[in-house]
Amino acid sequence: MGGGPSHDHAELAAPPGPAHVMESDEIRRALTRIAHEIVEHNKGAEDLCLVGIRTRGAPLAERLARSIASFEGVAVPSGALDVTLYRDDVALKRPRSVEQTTVSADVNGLAVVLVDDVLYTGRTIRAALDALLELGRPRVVRLAVLVDRGHREFPIRADHVGRNLPTSAQEVVSVHLMETDGEDAVMISKLGGGRA
Repeated sequence: MGGGPSHDHAELAAPPGPAHVMESDEIRRALTRIAHEIVEHNKGAEDLCLVGIRTRGAPLAERLARSIASFEGVAVPSGALDVTLYRDDVALKRPRSVEQTTVSADVNGLAVVLVDDVLYTGRTIRAALDALLELGRPRVVRLAVLVDRGHREFPIRADHVGRNLPTSAQEVVSVHLMETDGEDAVMISKLGGGRA
């Protein structure tokens, strides 16, 4: 029996990382489709305002506004809404710093499209509705999301969805955007870090 290394034990493999479910091109195509749906549903771009829910909904709203401007030739106002203080789970979660709400348009009488990255329980959208109504009384409020992962706890449904992504409660959906994360991707992983 030689003194060489033993090969009787199994190598420990690193747990797999998150699985990419949308890449940059898929996100771009989904946002282009959503932009067209928004304009079609609104019967044009007039009296329209896009309001992104911080953090990642805000750059998505800006992208949608640029897309609509590119094919409609109309500048659509967009802004960002911080819903931190309107959430019903503030006491349950680790405190998050409050960011600025920047909605420059008067929302009274407008068709406002709330924009978010992931629709999950509906609690963030409920908080966004409360925050939005403090700014005025829109004619109508619609919801556009990049990903709808299911598991609603409130009776909330998105009007415009980039991708329906069935998930389990033990999975995490992460959206990365160039503006906030340096890349465009949607990933899914198991709670605790493994591949879903």
